[in-house]
Amino acid sequence: MSNSVTVRVPATTANLGPGFDCIGAALTLYNEFKFTRLDPPQPPLAKGGLRISVTGMEADRVNTDESNLAYQSFLKLYQQIDQTPPPVEIEINLGVPLARGLGSSATAIVGGLVGANWLAGSPLAQNEVMGLAIALEGHPDNVVPALVGGCRLAASNGTDWEICDIPWHENIIPVVAIPDFELSTAEARRVLPAEYSRADAIFNTAHLGLLLRGLETGKGDWLKAALQDKIHQPYRQALIKGYDAVKEAALVSGAYGMVISGAGPTLLALADASLAPKVATAMGNAWKEQGIKLEVLALQIDSQGAKISI
Repeated sequence: MSNSVTVRVPATTANLGPGFDCIGAALTLYNEFKFTRLDPPQPPLAKGGLRISVTGMEADRVNTDESNLAYQSFLKLYQQIDQTPPPVEIEINLGVPLARGLGSSATAIVGGLVGANWLAGSPLAQNEVMGLAIALEGHPDNVVPALVGGCRLAASNGTDWEICDIPWHENIIPVVAIPDFELSTAEARRVLPAEYSRADAIFNTAHLGLLLRGLETGKGDWLKAALQDKIHQPYRQALIKGYDAVKEAALVSGAYGMVISGAGPTLLALADASLAPKVATAMGNAWKEQGIKLEVLALQIDSQGAKISI
């Protein structure tokens, strides 16, 4: 077996409006993690036999010591299988922006676990790796699609997770507008209320059900209604400068709707394939008029999830 493995992990968008903390989709935007077993150890290595290098966007902001999230996840898997982790070199190439609501932390968790599992001889099945990923992240909506791809709904059955594949109609294009400012998940969660009314709970339950059918069928009227939410977006949108202007631009240009991707600040519109370029341009212009620098991408749903190459 080779001493080296590369894991490509897709970005994810979570929540999709009413699916707070339970639904997410993998996108065609990626981080790559290459793990090389160093045997015997090759200097210079950090404490514990570790060397990390990072390239790509915002590379200088990623920790290259033992606190690196991919390495922490790498260690977690070896702890789970009760083996001593080998000295390792980790080469990270970033294509997913940090702290923007596109699952960058989930890519590191999944990358570290999958890389470690492969180097250890694949002792854990995919569902076991998934359980570790959910435990590390704290909720399933990003790590599950990052690992297995597609759009996924995760529900706890008490002690384990049931993962449901959500069909995504090929004509529905996710358009992401990624601003040059950040919004931490912790900050985005602080603004949420501790309790919700029965009416709000019923509202989100109904709209999540409609969203699942809308994604499957591509029926525009269903999607326009389904993307509404009363659990997290009304409280978070004030944290995102220019939110109202970007949403109006997306809707006027033909999008079915616009939601906050994950905890934000990236904004995600769903649009028919024929209108996606127009929606992307409109969202970009609206934020630029607010003085915000950004990148707008019309993406696809990644169906593979974490992919290994040797």
